[in-house]
Amino acid sequence: MVKIRLRREGTKDRPYYKIVVADSRARKEGPYIEVVGSYDPMKDGEGNYSVDLEKVDSWLGKGAKPSDTVNSLIRKARATAAKS
Repeated sequence: MVKIRLRREGTKDRPYYKIVVADSRARKEGPYIEVVGSYDPMKDGEGNYSVDLEKVDSWLGKGAKPSDTVNSLIRKARATAAKS
């Protein structure tokens, strides 16, 4: 099964996450198929994440399952895209 999940990047005490599409059997920091966005929890406000909704929709159409956190980021991205 393919999942859309967060992959931790950055340094100690300064996390940064890539939103990636990966095989669910792969380890969390292991190989991934494609990067579909990023998330910086240390930034405040609306600019702390970016999601390529076209790529996400493509992977969701192929049966990928998002994690809970990624699902909330996708919902936020859709809400801000609808406002624009």
